[in-house]
Amino acid sequence: MAATHPEYPMTDTSCGTTPWPRDSALPDDPQRRLWLAACGLAGGVAATGTAVPLVSTLAPSERARAQGAAVEVDIGDIPPGGMKTVEWRGKPVWVLRRTPAMLATLDAHDSALADPASARDQQPAYARNATRAIRDEFFVAVGICTHLGCSPTAMPAGSSNPALPADWAGGFFCPCHGSTFDLAGRVFRNKPAPTNLEVPPHRYLGATRLLIGDDTA
Repeated sequence: MAATHPEYPMTDTSCGTTPWPRDSALPDDPQRRLWLAACGLAGGVAATGTAVPLVSTLAPSERARAQGAAVEVDIGDIPPGGMKTVEWRGKPVWVLRRTPAMLATLDAHDSALADPASARDQQPAYARNATRAIRDEFFVAVGICTHLGCSPTAMPAGSSNPALPADWAGGFFCPCHGSTFDLAGRVFRNKPAPTNLEVPPHRYLGATRLLIGDDTA
């Protein structure tokens, strides 16, 4: 089953301020129902503020997800500047198709980043480069903030969010505690998140097929 969403923010996998994953075992009391309704409303509001395509795809069977099976993704339907979200090991994984303009921003703010060269082991060796990718065009990352596990929201350049700087070139914003990441998932300095976003193991099976969770040939 697949669905499309006309907005860029990743609001389909969790509410912006809700840690991932949610605890489904909590009791279904009135207070929790009220909290969930508020969370859903906040996610809906966040989805109205930007205008870059998002494609959302459900992962394989529940059993496959629980076992951590690799997830095969069709990336041929992601438009330039768009992002697809899939589930792997119970986590949201983003596949962002970056445009040349988006890629051009990556070498313009190294001094503002905490780990611009990706020295810390938050990615496989083949993604320890300027774009943190095998193919520069496609950025693959686990969509979980490295601070406390919230789910950041994608924010394109020019976003009016007052928590972002005026020269924001695009990237990801975590509304829980304000961590910001660039379009390669690198965290900015003086933010709560201690490391860059995680890049999961992955490999390409063809021009438009990506395998997440397995990088063995």
